[in-house]
Amino acid sequence: MNTASTTPVIAVIVVAAGSGQRLGYGMPKAKVPLGGESILTHALRGVVAAGIAQQICVAIPQGDAELQALCDAFARDLKAGHRRNAAAGHSVQLPVVTVVDGGASRADSVRAAMAALLPETQSVLVHDAARALTPESVFHRVADALAAGAAAVIPVIPVVDTVKTVEPTTGDGVAIAPELVTGTAPRESLRAVQTPQGFALATLIRAHDALAGFNAVQAAAVTDDAMLVELLGVPVHAVRGASQSLKITTPLDLILAEGLLEGPLGGRWVEG
Repeated sequence: MNTASTTPVIAVIVVAAGSGQRLGYGMPKAKVPLGGESILTHALRGVVAAGIAQQICVAIPQGDAELQALCDAFARDLKAGHRRNAAAGHSVQLPVVTVVDGGASRADSVRAAMAALLPETQSVLVHDAARALTPESVFHRVADALAAGAAAVIPVIPVVDTVKTVEPTTGDGVAIAPELVTGTAPRESLRAVQTPQGFALATLIRAHDALAGFNAVQAAAVTDDAMLVELLGVPVHAVRGASQSLKITTPLDLILAEGLLEGPLGGRWVEG
């Protein structure tokens, strides 16, 4: 049962400050076209469709006037649609859209966005714009877990590949292959992590405050916000993600995302 309507005041941070170098378009990833619109537009539309956010805070590359204009236009269209719905007697939640300059790292961008959240915000979902086709149901599952009392929750999917641990080859083995297998991870307990990742805002702030005390090696080892929270000793809960929440990073990922948009279910795939 979806209980998102009873959740604390939620903001969704959309991290869209990535360079997109691996996509090969010569522009920030958020601007790259997907099905005739930008990746960021698809991501924002998905957040709005989920209907859980009182605020959407977008972190874009510093000084990017084009992405700023895109977000401004999205906000204007959102307000126009809200007015039309209100005139037709349909009451829908209209989130505030805020744009901030992101930082040099993902963590910097998240911190910049947290500083711009509405004072009444109690919970925050951190979402990668690159996961532009994430179904609304994933947002709901994360929000429901927060409403049930989780301080941190992430969407995950089972790992279907066999995963090996390796180390660089040394000695005579270097001529054979660059790495040597040291073990096989138990696949049944492995999960691939997606976004949006949900947190009690106070917990996420505390986790990022702790990051400020990390040295360069420790900071580089942190790959997501959930890992920061884990390092505090706070339990991180997991809910079901979705296969279509792929992260668009490489040209192949973009092809797969285009295929999803052109698939039998049309613009946004739905997974229960």
